[in-house]
Amino acid sequence: MSSSSSSSPSGKKSTIVRAKKFLALGTARTAFRVLETVAPGPGARWAERLWLTVPKRAWRPRTPVAVPAGEPFTVAVRASTVHGRVWGEGPTVYLVHGWGGVAEQLDAFVEPLVAAGHRVVSFDVPGHGTSAQSMAGPGRSTLPEFMESLQAAVDRYGEPHAVIAHSFGAAAVVLAVLDGLPAGRVAVIAPMSDPIGFSYTFAKTAGFGERIRTRFLELVEQRVGMPMDRFDIPQRMRTVDPATLPPLLIVHDLGDREVPAASGEHLKAMWPGAVLDPWTSLGHFRILIDPDVVRTVVTFSAVPRTLPVP
Repeated sequence: MSSSSSSSPSGKKSTIVRAKKFLALGTARTAFRVLETVAPGPGARWAERLWLTVPKRAWRPRTPVAVPAGEPFTVAVRASTVHGRVWGEGPTVYLVHGWGGVAEQLDAFVEPLVAAGHRVVSFDVPGHGTSAQSMAGPGRSTLPEFMESLQAAVDRYGEPHAVIAHSFGAAAVVLAVLDGLPAGRVAVIAPMSDPIGFSYTFAKTAGFGERIRTRFLELVEQRVGMPMDRFDIPQRMRTVDPATLPPLLIVHDLGDREVPAASGEHLKAMWPGAVLDPWTSLGHFRILIDPDVVRTVVTFSAVPRTLPVP
């Protein structure tokens, strides 16, 4: 009798890895529940470290997207050096990866945008890919560094005709626009629409309550030197002048397990005139290389500013 795949060495290894992760999470939840009651200060310091920690391995497609080497560049962001690449000539389109991501995850957009007459700028945020470590230390990063990396690239290459961003990078771009970034249009893929609100989900998953949650956010404030209100997208959207907002395209897979589609729907509800384009069977990452998605996003992003949104 042939053995089933579940009894293969690779299947056993996968099961063991999942079991270890489950047990580790269970142990952490138990510890956090105790710390919430008896020692919220140390619990908050632990939670902050976890909050800022970047996944060790970035997703990459099984078959890498072939793009020209591009022209390398560096820009300074606080104490870090950000590494990026630029291609083509024309109105500039910026590509922004997500948390734990790398610039090359958005490589599928490069050649179509260049062919449409655009300069394309892509980079790794501090603590990611080829860039230097974050101000938060090795293996970590912060939301302000996402925003400041984009601003540093814009200072080098000029006003954005468009910005294309994925996941957590989308939150950074939305906040940059609310801070005055003069983007002609914005396309976000699987966007996180409420990074501060996610702290409640984080707390529930980790097993701690408000005593640790509020304290760890205070620690983050101290580290980045900015109040958390600045990163509260729903709160800031309630007071923004709609006339200052660029056209927004939201692309989201309905079965996304990393950032649920409800996040994209929430962003659409907050952003007057935003267009939500739902997809299926692509998940959180494969959506970045799907030819139809790439075509849709490039078509939107390449429209001249004087023309209406397609």
